[in-house]
Amino acid sequence: MNILYCGDKGINRGVLVSVLSILRYNKIPIHFFIMTIEFEDTKPFTEKSAKFLDELVKKTNEKSFVKLIDATEIFKANLPKKNMGSYFTPCSMLRLYIDKVPELNKLDKILYLDYDVVCRGDLSEFYNLNLDGIEAAGVLDIYGRRWYHYHGLFKQDYMNSGVMLFNIPECLKTKMFEKTVNLCASRWMMLADQAALNKSIEKRKLIDRKFNEQEERPRKDTVLHHFSNNFKFWPYFRVQKVKPFEIDKIHEVLKITEYDDILSEYNKLKDNL
Repeated sequence: MNILYCGDKGINRGVLVSVLSILRYNKIPIHFFIMTIEFEDTKPFTEKSAKFLDELVKKTNEKSFVKLIDATEIFKANLPKKNMGSYFTPCSMLRLYIDKVPELNKLDKILYLDYDVVCRGDLSEFYNLNLDGIEAAGVLDIYGRRWYHYHGLFKQDYMNSGVMLFNIPECLKTKMFEKTVNLCASRWMMLADQAALNKSIEKRKLIDRKFNEQEERPRKDTVLHHFSNNFKFWPYFRVQKVKPFEIDKIHEVLKITEYDDILSEYNKLKDNL
């Protein structure tokens, strides 16, 4: 199983929680890849953190590993020029460069996860989906599905990009990743990475929300719980942001305690990052 995270040094706490949760329910060999860059004010995910995570995953399965990929030069050579001033950091667009990374573009599949995704079960059902003729599988975006319809006026097909399973050979065949980077270079977009993927993916498989639950509280069958931003309207409009490593907020704002065993382990290990 291949899993990809993308980001700068600021994602290390979230990645630790995410990895710990995955290891709890998945004992098979897992190859974790972390794409990072050092660009302007963006500081890269560190070798120290990657080495610690590599040692950690090998305790569950000696065939697992964590590999850090420096994509700085690839990014500089293919800048998403029209979206460099985005609300999100440049690292949010790194998954769009999978086709240009030798360690990734030879794989059959890769499961991309945002750093704020917590695993609650076996990933094999999701990962082993038949993707013949499909570029990517994902879940409808909780908000965007109502407003964005790129492939039909009333068709709900706008996927959340925080959890996506990519069929690499098919994506290379259709030049899907190349299209996304070209879009980001030539056209400003709200949520540029997600918009570019949704515009460029022609062959998609929409799957059950249990594989990317974006509500603040998971359901009983949730496999991947995505701590994405949520809109709140009472008593006033605001964007609620709670991340998996913000233990006090998880308890006080979300009233969730079911991750306490994983977070207790996280607390013991976080200083190694």
